[in-house]
Amino acid sequence: MAAPLKKKSFKSLPVQNKRVLVRVDYNVPFDKNGNVSDDSRLRGSLPTLQYLIDQKAKVILCAHLGRPKGQPNPKYSLKPVVKPLSDLLKRPVAFADDCVGSKAADAVSKMKPGDVLLLENLRFHAEEEKNDPEFGKQLASLADYFVQDAFGAVHRAHASTAQVPPFLPSGAGDLLEKELNFLQKIKADPVRPYMVVLGGAKVSDKLGVVKAFIKQVDTLFIGGAMAYTFLKAQGKEVGDSRIEPDFIDLSKEILSEAAKRKISLILPQDHLIVQDIEKPETAKTTDGDTIPAGWKGVDIGPKTLAALQPMLKKAKTVFWNGPAGIFEMPAYSKGTNGIAVALSQSAKEGAMVVVGGGDSVAAVTQAGLAKDMTFISTGGGASLEFLEGIELPGVKALPDA
Repeated sequence: MAAPLKKKSFKSLPVQNKRVLVRVDYNVPFDKNGNVSDDSRLRGSLPTLQYLIDQKAKVILCAHLGRPKGQPNPKYSLKPVVKPLSDLLKRPVAFADDCVGSKAADAVSKMKPGDVLLLENLRFHAEEEKNDPEFGKQLASLADYFVQDAFGAVHRAHASTAQVPPFLPSGAGDLLEKELNFLQKIKADPVRPYMVVLGGAKVSDKLGVVKAFIKQVDTLFIGGAMAYTFLKAQGKEVGDSRIEPDFIDLSKEILSEAAKRKISLILPQDHLIVQDIEKPETAKTTDGDTIPAGWKGVDIGPKTLAALQPMLKKAKTVFWNGPAGIFEMPAYSKGTNGIAVALSQSAKEGAMVVVGGGDSVAAVTQAGLAKDMTFISTGGGASLEFLEGIELPGVKALPDA
């Protein structure tokens, strides 16, 4: 069994009246009117921010948003985050038009103890994604201490995650500590039976973690578009469904390894299929697990969901990442919603249910079931890489407890 993962806590830093740079994950979605449409990442940062405010620290927030390609782009400004964040904190949040340089330094110089300042998008500077130590040093020059609380970004070796801790006394924030503790528990010592539900579009994105899971879990269900590559590897017809031909051989190896290890690797037994995704009224369910030519899979079918429900009920630990179909379209969301309902019941009955990844989190939030889950992980890619056993650069950079 792996030892608990212990990084120095931000609560051990003497932050009273000091400038504290906090890396948060505010890569939030917006609606068509430019308002934040899901504030769960903002809420996730509140315990850390409230603690620092109560300690009378000067709280300087840095984050990225979208992919502005290393240059300023108003479409990706963090300014629209200011109002919802100040509403949640019940205090004004100031904004700096840059994250380094004179604009950032001037905004920081005006801060009083207990103030909160949000810096402009880190990715407006190409040096952020290039993991430039000099850019890390510039960020660090704004503060006396650094708190890493952006779990959704720690798997990236970027300047704000990996290059600030060498220049400042640093610690893990409340959210990061919670994430690491929950994920370490299911990685090192899950209560069995342990079941993983994996969905999403590409096998290539999740190949490493699938290989890791078949060494750890009792049952692995693969749904979403990635299931079609596995079905093809079994010699099944999948019609015009999305597959990755380059990964068929690797999928065969995984199926055979799972059989060798006596892991129950489950694939969909039936599918919801359409000829044209934009015409959901033409959707129909297959009898078995094959899909006729000219049709494509868009969700798991009712037989598959019915088979999954008792397995989910029996499991004592469940990790879910990735939807079962194109759940953003209501007509194709039954499978994903059905999994969410089953997991909410399991969690209520005492199972440890951890949901990770933007789409799965969106699905349980949309269904109003997020509050039932044991833990909602804020970082899909980071949680998968952690469970796969990959060292996360933003965690590695922090001092051990």
